[in-house]
Amino acid sequence: MSEKIAVLGLGYVGLPLMIGLARSFKDVVGFDIDGKRVTALKQANDWTGEVESDALKSAKAVMTDKVADMLHSNFFIVTVPTPIDEAKRPDLTPVIGACRTIGEVLKQKKAAGIKDSAIPLVVFESTVWPGLTEEICGPEIEKASGGLKQGEAFKLGYSPERINPGDKIHRVETIKKVISAEDSESLDRVEHVYKAVITAGLHRATNIRVAEAAKVIENTQRDINIALMNELALICDRMGIRTQDVLEAAGTKWNFLKFSPGLVGGHCIGVDPYYLTARAEELGYHPQVILAGRRINDDMPFFIAQKIMKLLVREGRARKGTKVGILGLTFKENVRDLRNSRIPDIYRELKSFGVEVVIFDPVADKDHAMHEYGITLCDREDLKNLDALVFGVSHQLILDESSKFMQNVVPGGYVIDVKSVLDRAKVPEGVHYWSL
Repeated sequence: MSEKIAVLGLGYVGLPLMIGLARSFKDVVGFDIDGKRVTALKQANDWTGEVESDALKSAKAVMTDKVADMLHSNFFIVTVPTPIDEAKRPDLTPVIGACRTIGEVLKQKKAAGIKDSAIPLVVFESTVWPGLTEEICGPEIEKASGGLKQGEAFKLGYSPERINPGDKIHRVETIKKVISAEDSESLDRVEHVYKAVITAGLHRATNIRVAEAAKVIENTQRDINIALMNELALICDRMGIRTQDVLEAAGTKWNFLKFSPGLVGGHCIGVDPYYLTARAEELGYHPQVILAGRRINDDMPFFIAQKIMKLLVREGRARKGTKVGILGLTFKENVRDLRNSRIPDIYRELKSFGVEVVIFDPVADKDHAMHEYGITLCDREDLKNLDALVFGVSHQLILDESSKFMQNVVPGGYVIDVKSVLDRAKVPEGVHYWSL
């Protein structure tokens, strides 16, 4: 069967997938509601840095922001983001918008008399809570399509994305993929499409809800493990011992799990647990361990900022004109992705104490930083006469010049090593050092 595929959402997840699919299928459409994004991609410019220009230039796919370009598609893959709102509740706006778009496509197909070789199949990759695909997405498509029935006029599937932005080893092709669908025939079609791209193999989940649950549990597990390390860091700080030294000693045991403390942000680990807990609460169960881990991780930026202020007060450097530099704004090292970064929390908390704060990030896009957080990224020349320098995100470009950056800290000031990545011996004489 030759599927005609449409990928909705051309971000970190959808774009690499579309490129891979276009190598094996003749009819592939990449759709995004952001016209500027589509124009940039047509010019072989991917601001995420996930796809090289040559790959974009050679991709045999139609990239568009026009719904009409999907009228001949019969296999839809939804890769839009599923964020949380300010109250830490799931924000379904993007995924519901995608459902309505697909519903409109199906409605127009029917009106135009377009006959498909197979019943349209909609596969969601976006993170959702167990049950959302069938309980919310299906009905939304039905409504937007003018009453076409799920299971008759279209089918549903779910295959959670496992993209790791910036990772050149674990790519879409090399990560084993979980697939599911509402019936065996649809699951066979899902397998047919994904096995053309995924070389690492596929896992056929029992049903859609199992696949949905697997996705949120993957990242919830990591979140809780990191929360344990962050809580350990809080305890070690009170005991006056370095967390990294403790972890290195404990790590000599063969079955010790090697997690480290740090800031937890991004599009998955800092978000997915809230989708799981939202569903659990709807069912009358109030999660305790998961939410406790979330609180610890959410509070870490504020602990770090307040610790910086305590250290500066101790050294007599908390005064009018105190200046702190922060290196890195993205949610993790060596990627441009700013989503759910926790560095802005440190920035705002320090600012609340009246501190002048400047952020330098050689990887992040300045326009995106302003749009996302209202933060103006500084030039490296602005990192002068610093009372404290925070190594917040360990971009390789920053680590390569760490010694030069540390020279900008005044005597009696502090180097703050959030992830314990620096060689303490390279800290300038007269400058203090602290790590999480």
